[in-house]
Amino acid sequence: MGSRLIVSDLIQRKNTMRNNDSPNTAELRQRREAPLTTPTDLTRSATKDISGAINAILADVFALYLKTRNFHWHMSGPHFRDYHLLLDEHAEQLFAMTDAIAERVRKIGGLTIRSIGHISRLQRMLDNDADYVEPHDMIAELAEDNKTLAARLRESHDVCDEHRDVATASLIEVWIDETERRTWFLSEIFRGRQH
Repeated sequence: MGSRLIVSDLIQRKNTMRNNDSPNTAELRQRREAPLTTPTDLTRSATKDISGAINAILADVFALYLKTRNFHWHMSGPHFRDYHLLLDEHAEQLFAMTDAIAERVRKIGGLTIRSIGHISRLQRMLDNDADYVEPHDMIAELAEDNKTLAARLRESHDVCDEHRDVATASLIEVWIDETERRTWFLSEIFRGRQH
């Protein structure tokens, strides 16, 4: 009997709130239904283009981060310690990029990635789910992936330049430099294995 009274009271309160047309209730309802907006001087078209490009980068960075961690966790062989530590450093650097990338999208009024499923729909970076990968193949694959990421960052920089978004372009320049450094280190290791 008591639980029916509680349920009845909750339904009555909900109906009262739904029917309440006070300014506070209307304002609350409007805020709930309004999309996330951030003031910016960029056009809607610019925000859409830049957000699209940067969200694809974010998905690729998350995918590369996880692949780097995967290889870090599954590293083996005579250079285990060196490679394990290097990939740990690279993974930390990639993960550190993710928050800055996502926040940049929000700063210009865009929406960013919301889930792993969203990442998988946007990522262009290929996963590696193999049970075993030779250490030199891990290094070669990561070198190529970082090289590809640098090229995609340059493409995104072009989108930012087109819309005069110098702040995002400036961040991308730093990420290109970091990515080129990872590519260099990995390529030098791989080159050493080829001779």
